[in-house]
Amino acid sequence: MAGLMRYRPFRNFDPPALVAVWNESMTCRGAIEMRSSALFETIILDKPYFDPHGLIIAETDEGQIAGFVQAGFGPADDFSSIQKSQGVVCMIVVRPAFQRQGVGAALLARAETYLRQQGAATIQAGSQRPAKPFFLGLYGGSNAPGFLESDTAIHPFLKKHGYVPHQKINVFDRRVDVPLNIVDPRFAPLRKKYETQVIPQARLGSWWRESVIGPLEPSEFRLDDKQSGNTVAKALFWEMKDYGWRWGAPAAGVIDVQVRTEFRRLGIGKHMVAQLLRHLAEQYFGIVEVQIPEKEAEAMRMFRALGFNQVDTGVSYLKT
Repeated sequence: MAGLMRYRPFRNFDPPALVAVWNESMTCRGAIEMRSSALFETIILDKPYFDPHGLIIAETDEGQIAGFVQAGFGPADDFSSIQKSQGVVCMIVVRPAFQRQGVGAALLARAETYLRQQGAATIQAGSQRPAKPFFLGLYGGSNAPGFLESDTAIHPFLKKHGYVPHQKINVFDRRVDVPLNIVDPRFAPLRKKYETQVIPQARLGSWWRESVIGPLEPSEFRLDDKQSGNTVAKALFWEMKDYGWRWGAPAAGVIDVQVRTEFRRLGIGKHMVAQLLRHLAEQYFGIVEVQIPEKEAEAMRMFRALGFNQVDTGVSYLKT
């Protein structure tokens, strides 16, 4: 019964029980099944800004964990530290046997109190770039889209507790274990002028990105001018090993596609991604996922032209 619950901060002996709660509760497409607590420790506990008081646990009098909530903060403007004025409710997990008993509401209220006590002026629900302190690699797929619409229970719950939709990010994927028949007349001259390069263990450029993305061990795929050696476009990609088990095929995630401003609208971005898809197919990946903000219509058109189909939508919320 929810009335017999006690709520406490994280303790060092909790990870195995939290993983069991996660695996029982989080069965949607966008959540992985953890086989041990090692990944939980890497993605959550090893973050330099992890605070045990931000991971709040609901526990019965008998010591059974019924659920937990994780709260954190977004980055400072220069990405060199956290900014406590921007609070984030990253995840709420309640075991099925304890749902609809007020446990989730109590956890959410305690997370909000923690964030406000730490100085939060705004509270966002759902990790979404750039405010994605926790759970990238455990939930959401290739990046941090907020809460996925396929995770149906969370959306009415948040709206009931005063949250309104803020930003949407669309999730696309594509099979690459089938022939990649991508035809564009611009590609032939681009192949003559530019070459591709893969950089393992990409440098991520800031403390925040190293903290958030670094544990994924992403590689960088670059398109370089053959004559000057200058990079005109690049993207990060990472092996989504644990998602592959759930999706039934080896999976890769593409994040942070960039084309230098003066080279846009020339087909260079499309050409680079097509080359990246061929590279991933050669590495025996079966599925590639990418996430695109709803407002970036041009990027969505490009990925659809490359054979990607929308499979989900992520939503972040703001507390009113």
